[in-house]
Amino acid sequence: MAWKDTYPKDRAPSAEEIDACVGSPLWGALCRTVEETYGAAPRIEYSCCSMAPGWNVKYKKGGRALCTLYPNEGYFSCMVVVGERVLPEAELLVIACDPYTQELFRNTKVSMGGKWLYIDVKSEPVLRDTLRFISLRAAGK
Repeated sequence: MAWKDTYPKDRAPSAEEIDACVGSPLWGALCRTVEETYGAAPRIEYSCCSMAPGWNVKYKKGGRALCTLYPNEGYFSCMVVVGERVLPEAELLVIACDPYTQELFRNTKVSMGGKWLYIDVKSEPVLRDTLRFISLRAAGK
């Protein structure tokens, strides 16, 4: 059963239920890092977005979105917006990234003020890349 069907709009999942669904240590690693590094608290919210409808977890710092996490069975996706002002820095950062992340970055068009990266986090190298993009976002340059 799809995530959005398991937890319909009128039934928010708990943090424990999300952890169980994702079932990946990478989820906990990303959440702990964002919470400890930026003092951001997770907010479980429902989205009707056609790209990824259903419950997700948002992290914000000072009213600024750092990232949004989308649970999936066995893995998760992380959306991070790389603003146009930091694209030159991101271009340098991506050189050292995993080939998956490089291709995703290269194929993501600039839209609505930046690149909206929707990263499937399924490995340690991609987790590291994702945390680097979140760090760039948090810097707020």
